[in-house]
Amino acid sequence: MPHDLVHLTAGGVSLVLDCHDRALPAVVHWGAALGPLDDAELAALAEADVAPVAPNEADVPVRLAILPEPHRGWTGRPGLSGHRDGRDWSPAFTVTELEVTGAADTAGTADIAGTADIAGARTDTAGAADAAAPRTGATGTAGTAGTPAPATVTAHAVDATAGLALRLTVEMLPSGLVRTRAAVTNTAAGTYAVDDLTLALPVPSHAREVLDFAGRWGKERTPQRRELVVGTHEREGRKGRTGADAATVLSVGVPGFGFAHGEVWGVHTAWSGNHRHLAERLATGRQVVGGGELLLPGEVRLGTGDSYEGPWVYATYGDGLDDQARRFHRWLRSRPQHPRTPRPVTLNVWEAVYFDHDLARLTDLAERAARLGVERYVLDDGWFRHRRDDHAGLGDWYVDEDVWPDGLGPIVDRVRALGMQFGLWFEPEMVNEDSDLARAHPEWILQADGRLPVRSRDQQVLNLAIPEAFAYLLERMTAVIGEYGVDYVKWDHNRDLVEAGHPGGGAAVHEQTLAAYRLMATLKERFPALEIESCSSGGARVDLGVIEHTDRVWVSDDIDPLERQQMHRWTQQLLPPELLGSHVASGRNHTTGRVHDLAFRAGTAIVGHFGIEWDLAQATDAEETALAEWIALHKEWRVLLHGGDLVRVDEVDETRLVSGTVAADKRQALFFFVSTGRSEVSGTGRVTFRDLDPDTAYRVDPVVVGDGHGIVPPSWWSGSRVFRGRALERVGLQPPLVPADCVVPYRLTAV
Repeated sequence: MPHDLVHLTAGGVSLVLDCHDRALPAVVHWGAALGPLDDAELAALAEADVAPVAPNEADVPVRLAILPEPHRGWTGRPGLSGHRDGRDWSPAFTVTELEVTGAADTAGTADIAGTADIAGARTDTAGAADAAAPRTGATGTAGTAGTPAPATVTAHAVDATAGLALRLTVEMLPSGLVRTRAAVTNTAAGTYAVDDLTLALPVPSHAREVLDFAGRWGKERTPQRRELVVGTHEREGRKGRTGADAATVLSVGVPGFGFAHGEVWGVHTAWSGNHRHLAERLATGRQVVGGGELLLPGEVRLGTGDSYEGPWVYATYGDGLDDQARRFHRWLRSRPQHPRTPRPVTLNVWEAVYFDHDLARLTDLAERAARLGVERYVLDDGWFRHRRDDHAGLGDWYVDEDVWPDGLGPIVDRVRALGMQFGLWFEPEMVNEDSDLARAHPEWILQADGRLPVRSRDQQVLNLAIPEAFAYLLERMTAVIGEYGVDYVKWDHNRDLVEAGHPGGGAAVHEQTLAAYRLMATLKERFPALEIESCSSGGARVDLGVIEHTDRVWVSDDIDPLERQQMHRWTQQLLPPELLGSHVASGRNHTTGRVHDLAFRAGTAIVGHFGIEWDLAQATDAEETALAEWIALHKEWRVLLHGGDLVRVDEVDETRLVSGTVAADKRQALFFFVSTGRSEVSGTGRVTFRDLDPDTAYRVDPVVVGDGHGIVPPSWWSGSRVFRGRALERVGLQPPLVPADCVVPYRLTAV
């Protein structure tokens, strides 16, 4: 049998690729694992995927490659759009080399049907030693010592007539995630303009419901559903950053899919600039999900020998949204750069002092924080020259001598003496027109046709693609981080990129995004222990591109716990909780004006990378005592919270949420019962606990911090509290009566 069918399987997922007749890889199956398949079974499966030709369609079956090609009869969105002065706009690629490398995890193998008949093809199924070797690409490392390398299929193809070469890479990661990317090279004379490079994977016809996310500042990742009908459901991000309204993960599943059940297929474009996600259904019944970078006019013009490589597009299958999300979490946790140490409890002083930097006041906050058990202290905006409000100073990254006559040394030294790490706020990509930097180098500001873009938050964007601007930022950040031994940078990005162009007039978002990554990467090389948080007006830069260079994200500038309950719930569709900055808010929230007690604020924040944004000088003695208890609980629980499997319970009452974390060995778990309002009924029904071992007995311990005001416990709280996992999932336990806006944690321990 020719080498034209490849079966990759890992983590309960199978991907079968058809690579016959030197054609680009096409997906025969992407979904639940199929188990071992021999050559005959693979061939039969591929043959069974060929649909009969319908009237008034192409005379041969349409082949849908991962890079969709119109010359094969595909009438949906093409994979590559571009031209050479109006010519070579519909390429027809022929594969010249096919590489299949890597070994799958212990749950499966990389099955290769037959031997290669493609000229120069290489087949290398790695052994145990090779499987442990890291594979490094443009955006990071795809494998680590002690973990399996991904199974990879790489197709090299050419179109001699159009003067183009293509490299299409498909990886099956050990968690069952699939990711793919493509690179196109101009091999002919003249310039080839790339307008679009979109990759797509097919989904079955019974997947007819779309889930993605909307949002705005202070309310990121709001879920929205709709039916997938004939046409294209496309989500474009044109903000020059990921955006608070980004689709994040665009999924298509069987109607009614939930957290626990229902097949669902999703995509995520790992890029922090302009981007797209799409789901498309044709009149033929064929349907796909896909994504890629959204290129502005003229952004990519390839001279002879030049290449453009698109971002990774991640594809995740699951039986339910939790299964889908866990594939992202397991992959992220397997990376060598993923945080390995317990996430330090953090105090950020922003909402306590804003721009009012006073050494005595800031020292007092540090001492209060240390007494409570805080492990990292972050000095936010306002420490650098001319920054007495948010109208001036961005770009002038020198310690303000008027506010800090002795430099930052006194506060840094005190923080360190108290046993805490020191973090500092930067907004490197931004500049105020009222700054020494802008006055000296107005040509460093991104602009179109010589005019400055409309201001946002009174700021403009610094063009990092200009070598001198990049060098200035690198020098200034290196100097400050080095002088004070900064452990952590809160990296902000507080506006969209509008009319973002180079001095010569060309669009600049693509190069700006790459330069931001490069700046982060260079600082990490210079300071290997440095941690970076991706903050962008809150949660407007949350994606797998930036997370390759950062150690957590700021979910939202809104830390109202009622809003954060939903934002945490849905941001975990992509990122595990240890990467989510999650802080205790002020009693009266600075964004919404709502008032919440400490138990709800801390009980909401405890799941993520826990911290405090509250002015501790306003805390009562009782609140300090309770907050210290929440911090101690977080330290006790954080290994489980940040290493277990996510569980979100499908609820029928919109006023409550139940979610939790189950250890990999299922010997312990933490669940959180949350009331978010008042139901129309007094009792909302039993709480169930999913994904435990059905035959193991668990002791269920409710956890109440403080006086438990308003909580009326059920009678079982005073009993033995021991139940089998099967009963906890199938039957459940009566919850307490609780007021609106309340969290009750449950600790489950195998006995």
